Amino acid sequence: MSDPVRTREPEAVVAASPRVRRFWSPRRLPAAVTAFLVLAVAGVLLYDVAAVRAGRSAMAWRTWLADDLAARPVGDPWILAAGSAAVLLGLWLVVLAATPGMRDVLPMRPGTAGVRAGLDRHAAELALRDRAVEVPGVRFAQVSVTRGAAAVRAEVAFRETAEVRADLEAALAAALDELGLYRPLALSLDVRRMETG
Repeated sequence: MSDPVRTREPEAVVAASPRVRRFWSPRRLPAAVTAFLVLAVAGVLLYDVAAVRAGRSAMAWRTWLADDLAARPVGDPWILAAGSAAVLLGLWLVVLAATPGMRDVLPMRPGTAGVRAGLDRHAAELALRDRAVEVPGVRFAQVSVTRGAAAVRAEVAFRETAEVRADLEAALAAALDELGLYRPLALSLDVRRMETG
């Protein structure tokens, strides 16, 4: 037996509070790999150009690559594949540079000046689940938190389902407020009667 899902929309954030931005990921590994590859390729090319200017012959791989590219038409599948791969790699690097990342950290309301706080989504799920199972009649609760909503699924072992739903809504609304998030999460609640064998 399943009751219809109810949703509580988040309350408006106080306009006077300063705007809180998401946390940015340091992305050390992509930056280090990109810097290493650029440095390696640029170093090899610079050495080869300097060697040619000094009167030596170009490296065999550069001569072969120049001859091969000169012989292929622009519509060659290998040329198109290499160009597509370079474009996709460039787009991926632009997306990494322009997006905050750290989607698992939810920004919290500002408190002390100069201090930023964030709450891990998994920690928010655990806090809401613990609050849900404290409600009398709830045998099991499962919580999923995204950046904008908390979906709670609960199974009722005893008491009337409507009473448990009301108590759950009150308890979870208080718990969501206590999390102290900058953007309060919308609450989606699914209360079901426990199946009996």
